[in-house]
Amino acid sequence: MRIRPLAALSLAALSAVILAGCAGSGEPDATPTPSASSAASDCGLDPQPGADSDAVTVSGSAPALTAEVPTDLEFTDLQRTVVTEGDGDDLAGGDLVSGQYVIIDPATGEVILDSATLSADDSGLVPITVNGSSIFGSAVLCAPLGSTTAFTIPGSLLGEGASNAVVVAQSVEQLPTVATGEDQAPVDGMPEVELADNGEPTVTIPDAEPPAEVQIAELKKGDGATVESGDTVFVQYSGIKWSDGSEFDSSWSRGEPTQFETTGVVEGFQQALEGQTVGSQVLVVIPPAFGYGEGEINDADLTGETLVFVIDILGVQRAATQQ
Repeated sequence: MRIRPLAALSLAALSAVILAGCAGSGEPDATPTPSASSAASDCGLDPQPGADSDAVTVSGSAPALTAEVPTDLEFTDLQRTVVTEGDGDDLAGGDLVSGQYVIIDPATGEVILDSATLSADDSGLVPITVNGSSIFGSAVLCAPLGSTTAFTIPGSLLGEGASNAVVVAQSVEQLPTVATGEDQAPVDGMPEVELADNGEPTVTIPDAEPPAEVQIAELKKGDGATVESGDTVFVQYSGIKWSDGSEFDSSWSRGEPTQFETTGVVEGFQQALEGQTVGSQVLVVIPPAFGYGEGEINDADLTGETLVFVIDILGVQRAATQQ
């Protein structure tokens, strides 16, 4: 499916968030491609502290972070200040943590988005994928777990006509990057799944005709929050073609979990996610009618292919429109 992390909130996507005042990143992309890191450094965007980020006053701790932003910041470059340093290990790309982030309009001091309002449980925390190619991932990357940071972002980096923005964030707890739920009995007729030591699945397709309807089996049952329609899910996944057993897409190959809205993927994938619980591992078989449509199978796209996915559901964030 070549899923793009629809809510990864790259610099361009953050602009859309600020302008729209919600957590989505625009229209779903039917055939997205993996995104590369925006910098060669292990610390990604690697923003340094400066006068702007140093001037942001952060109070409280997650999930009750607040900040005061002076109105005279210059926003000449991207800056990050570690306001309070945590006592955990430095976070690296590919980690998944719980935490809080707050987006602030520096012109008014108004909070544009507080992730605590999007939490799927009573903790007030949301998952954050640590990487160097997104704003929130960079906000906590290469800082000790538990740190609070202030991030000042010039509008010129967010896109034409975009406003300056301030993000404050705190990482709280390391989250598993594999499903941790209770093993479930295999379902007859479904593909077989074997897991490597790191949790990456290998899928064996049955010697049989593919089903005409979506088939879903729980391989592990988690006890976390339930995924609802429109939520942003944080997952590991592998996608395999039924026709030849070849893998066509995988978060494992990119070295980190990915995230997207349940309404931003094909129907069969959406069915596999919604109603499941965090910590679960789901196996789904998606016929063409619920994937990329009927037609002659070819190497150019996924038309006509029956698709098999193994999905580890690691976290969930509610849609802003549900608040």
